[in-house]
Amino acid sequence: MATSSWNAGIIRPVAVAPTGPYQNGAAPGVWTIDQATFWIQQGLWPTAGNLAPRGIFAGGSAVTNVISYVDIATTGNATSFGQLTTARYALASCASSTRGIFGGGTLNGSTDYNVIDYITVNTTGNATDFGDLSATNVNLSGCNSSTRGLFGGGSISGGTNNVINYITMATTGNSTSFGELSVARQNLTACSSPTRGVFGGGSSPVSSLMDYVTIATTGNATTFGNLTNITYGPFACSSSTRGLFAGGTTDGATFLNTIGYITIATTGNAVSFGQLTTLRYKSGACSSPTRGLFAAGFNGTTNINTIDYVTIASTGNATNFGQTTLSYNSLAACSNGNGGV
Repeated sequence: MATSSWNAGIIRPVAVAPTGPYQNGAAPGVWTIDQATFWIQQGLWPTAGNLAPRGIFAGGSAVTNVISYVDIATTGNATSFGQLTTARYALASCASSTRGIFGGGTLNGSTDYNVIDYITVNTTGNATDFGDLSATNVNLSGCNSSTRGLFGGGSISGGTNNVINYITMATTGNSTSFGELSVARQNLTACSSPTRGVFGGGSSPVSSLMDYVTIATTGNATTFGNLTNITYGPFACSSSTRGLFAGGTTDGATFLNTIGYITIATTGNAVSFGQLTTLRYKSGACSSPTRGLFAAGFNGTTNINTIDYVTIASTGNATNFGQTTLSYNSLAACSNGNGGV
């Protein structure tokens, strides 16, 4: 009897396109080897043990130690993950395929921290002490390769700085000097490919500047280009090839909903991508290889809890994803599927 006539609700004679490469993806139907190979080559065949990327949100302006998470491949509201070792906001983050790492921040604008925490992304639970930054640091930024995490810029003892530190994410310990940004600034953001970290925007003064480093080396940053806007408090995420920079404020009164993008392997100015669903300042941004998420922030009037998402390889306006557990800004966000990994 032909397979196509023996369906009976058990075997589908017409295979259904796979829903994704992760272990919770589905590919119902009877497949030939050639058909399955096609989807494997597209990177969409479900693979056991390939966990869907998680987006992690930690700390924030509610002066909170709350950590929450979302599954980036789906849509929906954030779920409780655990707690940081210390409640703080204006911190930064980076991540490997297994660990999320959070550094710096402040309790109240005057009690600042050099604390670095880490979590195991695909579990839930409270953060553990990783080590210390070279100094207390607030309003800094973070990015990473698959092995190294970088923390750049920020405010040390009330003064804007150009310092870049790095850590080896698979170990624990204190950060080590990497080099310097081309211009000292705080309230900046960063994203990365597996080889390059790109830092953009910032204040003191307000800037559209982007500069970059090669993560596997050490040394000072080099000019990359300019963002689509002069802005501070923007937020960024990336695939392995494209970086997205979004939101922020030009002067503390005019807030932005714009998204621009760069090709990380080249240098040059950012190009318009689309718009966020609302004005956002000091949101958290994270990504999978295909999606970028922008979460919470300040909209010029109040703190919000909405999450937007975009498809990184395309251009266009953002779509609603769900909600964070709190309405806040100045949170840190990372993922185990970001462009540096």
